[in-house]
Amino acid sequence: VQLVESGGGLVQPGESLRLSCAASGFTFSPSHMSWYRQAPGKERELVAAIPRGGGNTNYANSVKGRFTISRDNAKNTVYLQMNSLKPEDTAVYYCRALSIMGTVYWGQGTQVTVSS
Repeated sequence: VQLVESGGGLVQPGESLRLSCAASGFTFSPSHMSWYRQAPGKERELVAAIPRGGGNTNYANSVKGRFTISRDNAKNTVYLQMNSLKPEDTAVYYCRALSIMGTVYWGQGTQVTVSS
């Protein structure tokens, strides 16, 4: 099983990034997918989640209106479009999968740094 995140980097406040998470080794389409993040000295927190059907997405209050989660089941990939980035969005972003069998998988994380 692999979840491989990409798309992180260093951006200035107000800019955008698009994270991708490519999944393999398990059945992606019925899996619940989500993005978490962990800033230095803080606990890992849920950023956004998308169920297998793609509807009823949910977001942390801190990112509502700025971030959008989406998935492409044909490509076994989940995305996180991040707009109007703020310094407080700086963190390592992790992709998480909850399989239909109830198994949780995590990616290795991708660093997002927002700084002027």
